[in-house]
Amino acid sequence: MTSSPIDFSDNTGLYTLQLPSKLESITTVENFIDNLSEKYSFTEETYANVLTCLSEAVINAIVHGNKQDENKKVYINLEVIQNKRLIFTIADEGAGFDYNNIPDPTSPENLENYSGRGVFIIKKLADQCIFNTLGNELELHFKI
Repeated sequence: MTSSPIDFSDNTGLYTLQLPSKLESITTVENFIDNLSEKYSFTEETYANVLTCLSEAVINAIVHGNKQDENKKVYINLEVIQNKRLIFTIADEGAGFDYNNIPDPTSPENLENYSGRGVFIIKKLADQCIFNTLGNELELHFKI
């Protein structure tokens, strides 16, 4: 894992993580969010939303995007703007997916499925959620 913070005097910060595509990488993400929460004084709600969304996005990138191929990476970039906004970009090396045609997890036929809720949850908890055209990169915005 590589993590490099670059802080600027105008309360802007840049961070980057490169993670191997294995589920154990989630621990690194959790620790990263814990450190950010402490540094930027997240509210409990912001902490929970960021942790949930980043965990879901990274798990999706590892499992669905990179197919748990440890030779492929998941990339997380974060821009902190004036200590008020977080903009995360999560990308994998997979082929992408059609994010416009995801089954609705709240439909009666999907309620008992064990998976398929991650993108739905992310869209509900993040202030903004933007996929690239290919579907292998996600941008998440949070107010802090």
